[in-house]
Amino acid sequence: MKNNSSDVKGPGEATVEHHGVAQEIDWEDFRDHLATADKDGSRRWLYPKKPSGRLHRYRMAFAWLLIVVMFTGPFVKISGNPLLMMNIVDRKFSILGQIFWPQDTIIFAVAMLVFFTCIIIFTTAFGRLWCGWACPQTVMMEMVFRKIEYLIEGDGPVAKARDAGPWTMARVWRKALKHSVFLGLSFVIGNTLLSYVIGSDALMEIIRDDPQDHLTGLGFMVLFTLIFYGIFARFREQACTFICPYGRFQSALLDENTVVVAYDNKRGESRGPWKREQSHEERKAAGVGDCVGCRQCVVVCPTGIDIRNGVQMECVNCTACIDACDATMDKLGMPRGLVRFASLNGISTGAPLRVTPRMMGYAGLLVALGCLLAFLVFTRADVETTLLRAPGSMFQEAAGGRLSNLYTVRVVNKTLYDIPIEFRLENGLTGRIQVLGGLDFVVPKEKLGQRSLLVELDRSSLQPRSTQIEIGIYSKGRQIETVTTSFVGPGTLSAPVR
Repeated sequence: MKNNSSDVKGPGEATVEHHGVAQEIDWEDFRDHLATADKDGSRRWLYPKKPSGRLHRYRMAFAWLLIVVMFTGPFVKISGNPLLMMNIVDRKFSILGQIFWPQDTIIFAVAMLVFFTCIIIFTTAFGRLWCGWACPQTVMMEMVFRKIEYLIEGDGPVAKARDAGPWTMARVWRKALKHSVFLGLSFVIGNTLLSYVIGSDALMEIIRDDPQDHLTGLGFMVLFTLIFYGIFARFREQACTFICPYGRFQSALLDENTVVVAYDNKRGESRGPWKREQSHEERKAAGVGDCVGCRQCVVVCPTGIDIRNGVQMECVNCTACIDACDATMDKLGMPRGLVRFASLNGISTGAPLRVTPRMMGYAGLLVALGCLLAFLVFTRADVETTLLRAPGSMFQEAAGGRLSNLYTVRVVNKTLYDIPIEFRLENGLTGRIQVLGGLDFVVPKEKLGQRSLLVELDRSSLQPRSTQIEIGIYSKGRQIETVTTSFVGPGTLSAPVR
């Protein structure tokens, strides 16, 4: 193993020799600009070294589990419905096989609050672990596209050396092959995302039919393909630093007790090169820490930061630096953990992880939102009825001295079976309800049914002002819902209808 040497030049400055190249490093400049941008703001392309180690193996196994779920999700069906579908066009959503409609917006809103509260609690306790281990962009970039790049172009330092050299036929075909594979994989990902929007059945119909019959769907296929190709082939880690807001507001969530990927500065400083003739005890006696300045934690970082500078916005807790540092410590016979999962309090004072009042508050909020979500889901009606008085209509004289009002009724069937619907007066009023357009009113499964209702009441049942009536919605003799509206007659004031 080649030793790296450094000569201290001034406060925060050093000349570091890495792989035989002298580099001027300003250790205190890291917060003044992004690691992926030069001082003039131009893009600095990253060539991270291929990671390896115990944590990387765990992360790769978890990532492939998520990838399998992502690609099979639209095609796995529960009770005939997709595992997950967000059909914005038809305003139809399927979550774990349960169909949700626009009328269930409150359930969706509470579910999103539960999701974000979970992320907040997780971030407060374990930092940005979501980004490095579960975020779809990071998982696909590091575990799929980056692996393909390593396979075609070689490890990071090898690819960097090739790109710095002249264009040769070998370099041309490597680039052509890589980007062809990237484009094809982006097409697969784009189609998978489209199936989450329109459903797998509609996607297969677009694929099988004449493309001219599905120009809109085809256009979305091309658009999604180009977006994903741009993200994974060019934009890469800048999607995390420029677009995603998570890294920017994490500073409001982290505290001294949050577990993050951290460098143990008490053990590592001051840094000094490794000398073969010097034992570990002699380094400590000379005031030199365990960090030998090998920079392996930097060259494997997919966002280009130096973890030794502390918690930074760009860090996604991918743990590549932990594996790299542990490998160096193993080679030098020093204990692992110079870079590890730890809290700032744990490093500075040795304090164990503790549950803070803020974490308890977030947890309490999560429990309350979870209970609310469970209540809304389990009390959700199979049908939802909207009853409105026909626009511009007045009361009419009916046979037998009765008065009638015309209404429009819309019934949403949220179930997987057809529901026959009947209407009855509920609050003791004398009259009848007539369904116009046919005697049988059957709402198809997962559809909206609409009819006109003619409600007739005896004059003796009318109140001086508008009369409140309750209409029961029945199916096969069982009441499934009740709606309330107003009935107008001579001398009555029209009131808003619910």
